[in-house]
Amino acid sequence: MKKTNYSYIGISFIILVFGIIFIPKIIDRISNNDIIRNESRSDYTNEEQSKLSDVAFIEINGVPKKVPAFSFTNQEGKTITNKDYEGKVYVIEFFFTTCPTICPRMNANLIQVQNTFKDFNDFGVASFTINPDYDTPEVLKNYAKHYGVTNPNWHLMTGDKDGIYKLSNEGFNLYTAQEEEVAGGFEHSGNFALIDKNGFIRSRKDDFGNPIIYYRGIVSETEKVDEDGIKEEISALKEDIKKLLNE
Repeated sequence: MKKTNYSYIGISFIILVFGIIFIPKIIDRISNNDIIRNESRSDYTNEEQSKLSDVAFIEINGVPKKVPAFSFTNQEGKTITNKDYEGKVYVIEFFFTTCPTICPRMNANLIQVQNTFKDFNDFGVASFTINPDYDTPEVLKNYAKHYGVTNPNWHLMTGDKDGIYKLSNEGFNLYTAQEEEVAGGFEHSGNFALIDKNGFIRSRKDDFGNPIIYYRGIVSETEKVDEDGIKEEISALKEDIKKLLNE
């Protein structure tokens, strides 16, 4: 037998051994859906989705609701839009500086939230005054200093009154109104909205699996419950902020 024939026999033997050892393993992996998942685009999408926390999206007619576009002036006189919050987790509130009732409690609670996440550059707060005629940038700056606002991503904003009320009542369904008969002359929700890094409104679910939508901003963690038996949700808000920061 020629030398070249020995080479052919050797090569054939190697191919035969490879088939006996490896082909059954490949077939087994295929049958168990274990083929290089990371190279599949659809599997990559699933992997990305798995990084989402259990903080629910708020959906309207099956579509996740995003923060509407806005543009107002902050306490430094700078124009701030929703784009300034892109890539950040943030809390939204509607308030006014001369509020004699719930606003001081809301903002004291937000200061606690701010301090909890003081080391996070991607956390912020958006506070919109519902009394823009009085709450000028200078007034808002003094208010921020009084309460201890230190987060550079916490903007207290003023501007067109109709625009602010539309953002509140239609954009977030957080009730605001000018009511001369109530204390302070304005009426508004004491709730906070939580926004993720992509601008979607998010919240945790209740015991029945439904999104709570908003977080109560009036009762503090220390109080636990108020005089009406309403439980605090600041601790829940902090927990969910942390989850969204990790997404």
